[in-house]
Amino acid sequence: MLWFWFLHLFAIQLQIYAIDLGSDGSTVKVEHCEKDNGCADSDKQQRELLHPDWVHVGVVACGDRQPETVVAVKAIMVTSSPNVFIHVFTEDELMASFHSDFASWPNEIRSKFKYRLYRITYPPDRFQEWKKLFKTCATQRLFIPTLLAEVDSILYIDTDILLMRPVQDVWDHFKHFNSSQLAAVAPEHESASAGWYNRFARHPYYGRLGINSGVMLMNMTRIRAFTWLEHMNDYLTRYKYNITWGDQDLLNILFHHYPEFVYIYECNWNYRPDHCMYMSVCKVAEQDGISVLHGNRGVLHNDKHPQFKAIYDAFEEYKFDGLDMLLRSMEAKLDALDGTEGRCQAVKDLFCKRFRLFAH
Repeated sequence: MLWFWFLHLFAIQLQIYAIDLGSDGSTVKVEHCEKDNGCADSDKQQRELLHPDWVHVGVVACGDRQPETVVAVKAIMVTSSPNVFIHVFTEDELMASFHSDFASWPNEIRSKFKYRLYRITYPPDRFQEWKKLFKTCATQRLFIPTLLAEVDSILYIDTDILLMRPVQDVWDHFKHFNSSQLAAVAPEHESASAGWYNRFARHPYYGRLGINSGVMLMNMTRIRAFTWLEHMNDYLTRYKYNITWGDQDLLNILFHHYPEFVYIYECNWNYRPDHCMYMSVCKVAEQDGISVLHGNRGVLHNDKHPQFKAIYDAFEEYKFDGLDMLLRSMEAKLDALDGTEGRCQAVKDLFCKRFRLFAH
């Protein structure tokens, strides 16, 4: 099909013109060259990219999401072990800001990771349709397995994600995949009475309550072995007027038809306002704390559920002066909310419970 021929062409172009940024803050230009011509620097970079020790993390940032994305990466790196490779899919006008922000971090942080910036890439015949579906560029995530054609697996995160423990702990879920599972996600809801998909969806969805795709492990080798993009293109054509949440809805449709593809992890790996705004429904978080905080509904930047914003602000303001200082900042900001109304306030101690174990 012509559509997939264009996609293949654009995947090649994306790899050629990606900006590779070293951990020392330097920019390494990836020149246009053919493999047959013996491009030594390009081959070296590719071998490094494919090293099995990397934990690969992917994120898509367009519009005003650049500062939020930098904080998300910062939250990953302050607790992470070395050998993290961050893949940022973004607009050309945001690349300089990413480079400047990452280069400003201390060497002890920059030495633990590398990152690469990629241009937003869609099939030309449906470029604007894909780009503007739901939040700008959000659907780029669906194309990452094709665009990073030689990377085996990746952890995709939305820009409003804050890890409260090492990213390697999330990555370890791959070890529990069975032979058919190709993605790990969390349920969209824990309670049917508050569920969105079971009450409002006008399309098929996974299981009883659907899935939330904001924190998604992807075995991209298995995804590429399946007709992934053919299905996504077909679902967009068939359900384009019935979907509300863009790429997440398309994933729900796919996983409805192929439930064997899905590994479900518990709600503490994707903790959202839905888990506390009416009542506390994520029981594993009550016991173990929150592993991954997901500030959807814009709560990282408003006062509707200020506990989420408190954690975000602590990460954003962190000066890399020790995890104990970061923990104190989190606790101080949460303590300042005493007297605040709202169901999430009743479980505010959960927000840094897991991080406290790591920081100490």
